[in-house]
Amino acid sequence: MYKLIKKCGSARLGEFETVHGTVKTPGFMNVATVAAIKGGLSAMDLETIGTQVMLCNTYHLHVRTGDETIRELGGLHEFTGWKGPILTDSGGFQVFSLAKLRHIKEEGVTFNSHIDGRRIFMGPEESMRIQSNLGSTIAMAFDECVENPAPFAYAKESCERTTRWLIRCKEEHDRLNAMPGTVNPHQLLFGINQGCTFDELRVRHMEEIAKLDLDGYAIGGLAVGEPTEEMYRVISVVEPHMPENKIRYLMGVGTPGNILEAVKRGVDLFDCVMPSRNARHGHLFTFGGVININNAKYEKDLRPIEPSCGCPVCRQFSRAYIRHLTKAKEVLALRLCVMHNLYFYNTLTKRIREALESDTFDAFYAQYIPILDKRLSD
Repeated sequence: MYKLIKKCGSARLGEFETVHGTVKTPGFMNVATVAAIKGGLSAMDLETIGTQVMLCNTYHLHVRTGDETIRELGGLHEFTGWKGPILTDSGGFQVFSLAKLRHIKEEGVTFNSHIDGRRIFMGPEESMRIQSNLGSTIAMAFDECVENPAPFAYAKESCERTTRWLIRCKEEHDRLNAMPGTVNPHQLLFGINQGCTFDELRVRHMEEIAKLDLDGYAIGGLAVGEPTEEMYRVISVVEPHMPENKIRYLMGVGTPGNILEAVKRGVDLFDCVMPSRNARHGHLFTFGGVININNAKYEKDLRPIEPSCGCPVCRQFSRAYIRHLTKAKEVLALRLCVMHNLYFYNTLTKRIREALESDTFDAFYAQYIPILDKRLSD
């Protein structure tokens, strides 16, 4: 259940209660696609860096190791050792982005696994069953992810199909939660708003799915190549039509600046592979901008990545050492860089919450929006 505590313009401070703990919003979910953070971070590490929610992927866990096996092992919480909330992506995005051959019909999608090429069918019911086996705290509805730009006629057809799929997801989700032996009978379900960049479709679709009274609502199909300003415009168009008493999730976004802009437009929850992916290439986020630790200027720099940062990496290691590890291609470099970046993202949303609570969000936004995504020169 979502509780709206206060607002600053459209920006919202809130809490989201789940069976696995309360999520303070705005919040960032750390992406553990195959039940682990790329870069060597464990569930215990996630606690250390202030993680609230871990995100795992339905498609990847279905094709390897298998959701039935994970169910037998007690679900994702037992499997990974993470005790907090877990959100599972429906698998829809991966079906449409990774599968070279796919066939869409009303029942669902038939596609080839990107691992071994075997034919797989996934529809709303299959996605719900997989996520029920995984025992996640929050399940995402199965939707069609349409490329941007797309013809209006196809985007409209896709929206209508996604609505029909959502109704089927809800029916199957309710059935599974009521079954004896379900891993998590309190699993929540979020619906996903689609419509490409067409205002008419976005608004109509949001109004339709809001009637289903789901546990939360996501904005999907953005941050897939469209201009950033177009993404912000779509969020602003959709937001007034999202239920105020439900949590709002912007899928797959984004840079620190993206998050700050989306919070300003009324979004509560975020996820993105960017902090871990960029970290693995030596790009490190700070409140002064972005550092490329590979640069020669850091060879003898004994400062931490960010002097004011309280993460385990900044408390113990210098830029010089981390650059050395990166250049030596040591695995420890990946671990330290990923740990810092995820700590930064979790701290960013914490500081946003503090600014909302103290009525200083506008000043916080004005101070940091010009610098968060810029590359540091020192």
